[in-house]
Amino acid sequence: MSIDALAKNKKSWDEVAPRFFGRNPLPEYGPLAPREDELNLLGDVADAKVLDIGCGSGHSLQYMDKRGAAELWGVDLSKTQIETAKGLLADSNAPVHLFESPMEQNPGLPEEYFDIVYSIYALGWTTDLDKTLANVAKYLKKGGLFIFSWEHPLHSRASFENGALHFNKSYHEEGPYDHEAWHAPAIMQQYKVSTYLNTLISHGFCIERVIEEVSLTEQDRERHANRWYSCEKAMMLPTTLIVKSRKM
Repeated sequence: MSIDALAKNKKSWDEVAPRFFGRNPLPEYGPLAPREDELNLLGDVADAKVLDIGCGSGHSLQYMDKRGAAELWGVDLSKTQIETAKGLLADSNAPVHLFESPMEQNPGLPEEYFDIVYSIYALGWTTDLDKTLANVAKYLKKGGLFIFSWEHPLHSRASFENGALHFNKSYHEEGPYDHEAWHAPAIMQQYKVSTYLNTLISHGFCIERVIEEVSLTEQDRERHANRWYSCEKAMMLPTTLIVKSRKM
């Protein structure tokens, strides 16, 4: 686990958090990706104890509250995000427990306790994928669900120019890289699809579903015009990887 990367990412997210208030939360899994309404990966969450890894502004936990979850737990590296989530969830029906912490560390979460752990467009920020998924396995009850979404590993490897894809980096290359999408310096991680799946398997998860489809409705096209996740590029390459797994 890189302490330097965690410190840099924490500072970066504390600065940019307002830009991502309510950005692509459940029932969305990511930009130009199918929604939970269509996929039904979570099933009935009524009375479930749920944990959000990288909970951000708290909107996905708010969605879980509206669907009847029994307990709402969240972890996020950013103090700004946690304070925002506390405000958003102040009037929730279910009790709320939020922790300002890296996902690579257990800040005091109970083990073998949760029915559902999920992470919506946050897992790629981990500095140690193996440690993070080991933690998820410890948090979950036997038979519990872990669902995550993240930018598809192919998406950032290619650019779309003049109607064609141009690969800028080898898909096989993994590890940290400088994130340049905003001015505050940050470190992200690049992994292959197989690395995500095999790491889950190594920690006792059974992979139930892998989704790479895109959603290109008129609403999606309007929302993502002239943005990083363009519809034109999505017609040739998936934007989002969604994985549903279960602790055996």
